[in-house]
Amino acid sequence: MSVQSQIVNTPSRLRAHALGTDAPELANYQDEPVQMHSGAVGKSGYLRLGFEKRGNRSVLADMERRVPSLVQRALYWDEEMPQLPCVTMISTSGCVLQGDRLATDVTVGVGACGHVTTQSATKVHSMNANYASQIQHLRIEENGYLEFMPDPLIPHRDARFITDTQINIHPTATAIYCETLMSGRKHHHVDERFGFDVYSSRVTAQTLEGKELFVEKYVLEPKKESLDAVGVMQTFDVFANVVLLTPKAHHDRIVERTPALFDLQAGLASGVTRLPNHCGLIFKVLGNDSGAVKAQVRAFWKIAREEILGVTLQPPFLWK
Repeated sequence: MSVQSQIVNTPSRLRAHALGTDAPELANYQDEPVQMHSGAVGKSGYLRLGFEKRGNRSVLADMERRVPSLVQRALYWDEEMPQLPCVTMISTSGCVLQGDRLATDVTVGVGACGHVTTQSATKVHSMNANYASQIQHLRIEENGYLEFMPDPLIPHRDARFITDTQINIHPTATAIYCETLMSGRKHHHVDERFGFDVYSSRVTAQTLEGKELFVEKYVLEPKKESLDAVGVMQTFDVFANVVLLTPKAHHDRIVERTPALFDLQAGLASGVTRLPNHCGLIFKVLGNDSGAVKAQVRAFWKIAREEILGVTLQPPFLWK
């Protein structure tokens, strides 16, 4: 089998192409785009990233990429963790388009660490046919440490997007995973605020042997049911979901340092709770401004680092 066919037939890519075909929330969006069929060459992105420990630091030891997904090389810009390889995921198409099928595999080896982010916000373009799908599979082995912290996702008017993230983790390892959803380009047009058709997200965690630790799924269809309802988004425009999987010994200290917040005047609400099976914590933030929400996420991320690793989080770059 050729290298290219091995890449094409990876389980994550196959799942990305199948994801959404039987999802009830996408039943009305199975038509093919007239320009290029879904999952065509250039619309079936793939990233494979493998981090390994080498001496006193970790390295990006394995990498594969297929357009429109791209990474270049690992950099060591974190002054608080100089051993941490930092990788930026890039989209050569500039945004997610109808019919895109995207898959990402990240593996952190024994005792290794890695940080994965994006070059900017992920924009999901307006669609008049089909939908876009994304599979993310993260595997963190014994004593591994992964930060998967992309910038916010911005769904444009009439966008349809489904994402499925599976995290397989050793009980001694740590993973912090974040997804941030904005209401849309609310300053571009009045119909852009919650103007997307469907946003469907599922996150699940399992042991390395496949035992289920937790599952969370939510489906947002603002044209069918308003997201401004109490208990959903209320008056807020930005939602961040941070999953922290880490040994139980760290949970109490992190919870104690993360008080609940509800301040309508400031436009912020946040809180942390425990995940089942003592596998970790989940931190949720609502806000009206993406910068304020990102600051809340960074504050929780900083606490997690300090309590788990004994190192802090360096200040954000000016452009982040």
